Amino acid sequence: MLELFTKLADFVTYDALNIDPVSHLAEAVHFFVEDTTKIFFLLTALMLIVGFLRSWISPEKVRNWLDGKSKILAYFLAVVLGAITPFCSCSSIPLFIAFLSSGIPLGVTMAFLITSPMVNEVAAILFGETIGWHFTFAYVATGMLTGMVGGMLIDLLKLEKWVEPFVFEVKAPTQDLDEPKLTIKKRLRHAWDETADILKRVWIYVLLGVGVGAGIHGFVPQEWFITHAGADNLFAVPVAVLMAVPLYSNVTGVIPVAEVLIAKGLPVGTTLAFIMSTVAISLPELVILRKVLKLKMLAFFVAYLALAFIVVGYGFNWLF
Repeated sequence: MLELFTKLADFVTYDALNIDPVSHLAEAVHFFVEDTTKIFFLLTALMLIVGFLRSWISPEKVRNWLDGKSKILAYFLAVVLGAITPFCSCSSIPLFIAFLSSGIPLGVTMAFLITSPMVNEVAAILFGETIGWHFTFAYVATGMLTGMVGGMLIDLLKLEKWVEPFVFEVKAPTQDLDEPKLTIKKRLRHAWDETADILKRVWIYVLLGVGVGAGIHGFVPQEWFITHAGADNLFAVPVAVLMAVPLYSNVTGVIPVAEVLIAKGLPVGTTLAFIMSTVAISLPELVILRKVLKLKMLAFFVAYLALAFIVVGYGFNWLF
């Protein structure tokens, strides 16, 4: 079915725009048209399905599922729930406050906060379709493991003093979304509203991501990546992490960039480190988190994730 988008890109590039098929411009335009249409189609269809299923899950239920669980189970549930909920950090902040005000440990809450913007089921499916399922599994497993280890470390070090005090003073909400009384029609409406909201928030990142990917695909030779960022370059992984800090992209928007980087010969680990850093520790992300975390916690947050992503990058470069 996805061949339809390749044919559409063929028509736009070679027939409608009449671009020379052997030119760099043709490669870039073809990539942009194919990936833009494919990603928006998959994103819309998948979000409608996921949004319908998620109409049975309210933020209050997420909080209640975590409350009172043993630490190990709570860490695991936190990263699983983070992975299957489409929250970016801006929408995770209210949940972060609700978790802590309900008495859920900071480490469990941070495990959720680390995982939520970095991993979600829609991105996983898009990764699988465009890059490959082995890479997708590595990305999801690594993101969840990073969240669990980070949460455990924060609890071990007892870093509650580095959270803004007002967070613990907020009274926990007691109301629950009345999911069982929602009709199928209302659930479908909920799914459409959620899909429309997510599309409004990510469309610019998708276009920017595909645009960057198209430019790299069409105009940057493969030899450049092999020479400057290949497996033989010992510093490629930390440089990839540092380069990602000024950037920001929803995980959906970074997929086409990852697709091109791997196709151009960038090692899997280096690509993985770049993607995770772009999503999790960019400057805009840190500005949002500053609302609830003190500067010391932000510094710890960045240092831990940067180190984790560098270790992941070197590890996967060695494995693959």
